[in-house]
Amino acid sequence: MDSRDVVVVGGGTAALCAAISARRKGATVTLLDQAPPDQRGGNTRHSRNLRIMHSAPSPLFPGSYDETDFHADLVKAAEGKGNEALGRILIRGSAELPDWLAAQGVVFQTIACGGLPWSRKTAFFLGGGKAMINTLYATAARLRIMVHHNCRVTTLAPDGQVSLNDENGGKRTIRARAVVVASGGYQANPVWLAERWGDDAAALVVRGTPFAAGDPLRALFDLGAASVGSPGACHLVAVDARLAEADGGIVTRVDGVELGMVIDRDGNRFEDETSITGPTRYAQWGRRVAALPGAIAHAVWDAEAIDRTPPAILEPIRADSLETLAGLLAIPVTTLAAAATASGRVNQPPFFTVPIRPGITFTCHGVRVDERARVVTPDGLPLGCLYAAGMIMAPNVIGTGYLAGAALTIGAVFGRIAGEEAANHALG
Repeated sequence: MDSRDVVVVGGGTAALCAAISARRKGATVTLLDQAPPDQRGGNTRHSRNLRIMHSAPSPLFPGSYDETDFHADLVKAAEGKGNEALGRILIRGSAELPDWLAAQGVVFQTIACGGLPWSRKTAFFLGGGKAMINTLYATAARLRIMVHHNCRVTTLAPDGQVSLNDENGGKRTIRARAVVVASGGYQANPVWLAERWGDDAAALVVRGTPFAAGDPLRALFDLGAASVGSPGACHLVAVDARLAEADGGIVTRVDGVELGMVIDRDGNRFEDETSITGPTRYAQWGRRVAALPGAIAHAVWDAEAIDRTPPAILEPIRADSLETLAGLLAIPVTTLAAAATASGRVNQPPFFTVPIRPGITFTCHGVRVDERARVVTPDGLPLGCLYAAGMIMAPNVIGTGYLAGAALTIGAVFGRIAGEEAANHALG
């Protein structure tokens, strides 16, 4: 049986921050990632920014975003359901991230660089999340952290025993003095999602990593870990249904629907398209489409609107008349024409359409942790030597809500905490 001071389960931001922090504390560290090397990094591969508290302008931020501002945004997103103490730890810990990540080699995009729209609330990575992931893996290699890809963790134990199917197809057991579980949720597990979504679980398009099946999370629940969030709850975004393969990321989003109309599978409008605007529009449409029969909808634009629609990775489907479009969508032309007239925006041929599905980014159901990132039981006692970081424990602070840039911040802040605490426990 292999033995290490700390084992980290996962391969994204939270896992890497935990592994690096534990190693810098002097622990021997092994990181177990279910993804192959070319798909390492979890959802961070499709991310680009961190939400950071800061008190003054800097090369990364215009203006300030202080603790009061961050706290107000967090409480609103969590609808008051987040743990206050953990929320404060997140906010204050975020202020240290730019310097700490820079010390690991991560490069941020400055305002002077131009390109991405700078924000007073978030800092952007130069080269995006994948560049950050590559940098952190390079740092892990320099620190002699043992990284194993294609490893599926099957069971965990409170005493630090980790069982897995390894990269060679064999079964192994590793004994650790402390374990950090940072493997995300179960958004890529349709069987688990079906417990809440039923048959519609199959209609949810996985936007990020296809390896977030939730095996380590299920193992923690089997051990008696307390749960937070809501079973089956998840962050949904309206995505192009033609891009149904997992790992599509941000480019799958459908935008500009307020310029046309959105209809259900029967051809009926179900929402005033112009009422949904602002940065949360993708998520609002994702939830609305998920509530439709079959979890499917169609965005439709006319010849005038299509030129004002933001560019997408796939061209919309063209139809030279409403009759042709109705045939493509298998709906009565009279129903389609009535919807177009009611919208007041779809009247000039040719017409264009994109099928929409709800795209799932992450689940909002995880394990409860204390202020030291220890996994706890329902009575609040630590569950052996097990720690958690990232989206597997994010509902502690964000509930079932969403706050742009907060996911990576949660991963980095609590990854650092979990790694340091696990090393302290291991080294005694």
